[in-house]
Amino acid sequence: MFIQTESTPNPATLKFLPGREVMGEGAVADFPSAEQAARSPLAKALFTIPEVSRVFFGSDFISVTKRDGDWKHLKPAILGAVMEHFTQGLPLLEGAAEETEESYSDEDSEVVEQIKELIETRVRPAVAQDGGDIIFKGFDGSSGVVSLQLQGSCAGCPSSTMTLKNGIENMLRHYVPEVTAVESV
Repeated sequence: MFIQTESTPNPATLKFLPGREVMGEGAVADFPSAEQAARSPLAKALFTIPEVSRVFFGSDFISVTKRDGDWKHLKPAILGAVMEHFTQGLPLLEGAAEETEESYSDEDSEVVEQIKELIETRVRPAVAQDGGDIIFKGFDGSSGVVSLQLQGSCAGCPSSTMTLKNGIENMLRHYVPEVTAVESV
């Protein structure tokens, strides 16, 4: 098994590509802490490496975020854990997934569908290239604020605020006049 690595815009996160499907198209799993990794044997194994602070599974990649340390010292342990997991044929996830709760009023459902479509077709693919994901969390029709959750390498990335404000907010405001701002939750 050959596992490639790619850097991301977040210097604390490295993207691992095992050359096979991880979560599958459109599916993701984010583990911001070891406690939340209980339902994933691979995430649990990665969190046994002391410097690992976050694990994210995308369609065909695994993003690992470090607390500190040098990647040249961390990569062998991470590569070993990923390789061992896949060669043993262990399940990626066990148990039921957590449902993400969205908030918006029924009268805003048409606007929300537009927002979700734009996020799905224009934002998520670009964010996935950087080893992360973005999830729609809500829309407040009275203020025009869209709430989004950043995951994977995007959570805590130094350029995430700029991406949200200059990229996503400007695009949504252009295509959906009801949108006035975008915020991270």
